[in-house]
Amino acid sequence: MSRYREIAPEALNEAQRRVYDLIVAGRRGQVRGPFSILIRAPEICEHAAKLGEHLRWGTSLPPRLSELAILLTARFWRAQYEWHAHAPLAKKAGVSSAAIEAIRRGETPSFAAEEALVYRLVTELQKTQRLSDAGFNEAIEALGEKGLIEIVAIMGYYSLIGLTLNAFALPLPAGATPPFPE
Repeated sequence: MSRYREIAPEALNEAQRRVYDLIVAGRRGQVRGPFSILIRAPEICEHAAKLGEHLRWGTSLPPRLSELAILLTARFWRAQYEWHAHAPLAKKAGVSSAAIEAIRRGETPSFAAEEALVYRLVTELQKTQRLSDAGFNEAIEALGEKGLIEIVAIMGYYSLIGLTLNAFALPLPAGATPPFPE
């Protein structure tokens, strides 16, 4: 059951309206999903929206690797809405349908080298809350320090998003099938 309660744009207070207008004027073009929840804390929403915009469209990583890290984080938190939103984006960015389905089921997919590295980094950090020296060195060699920081930032940001969506039980769009059992 959803704990989410829609706030009509005309019911927003001044601070909420300012952030709403910033998001609508940005790359997203609309306030929906997690931002329709976060708007209740406008300062957090504003910073999250700016960080999220950068992590989606401004990193040095190819979209395929960013979306893979997002999907792995959505799967880790079983964030239904986040998965629903990003699985099509991952496919469009070049992550194979077979890999997306394997991740959804909690299985290890087959990948090309760069995708396999991101998969190993993300899952190692999720399982152990650490990154081994071997994983760190491989990441630095392949992605550089900036790329590794971006992967970690994507994981952290989408953990915030997934946890927000889960806490407020934001429903999927009408007719959508939940990707994970509850």
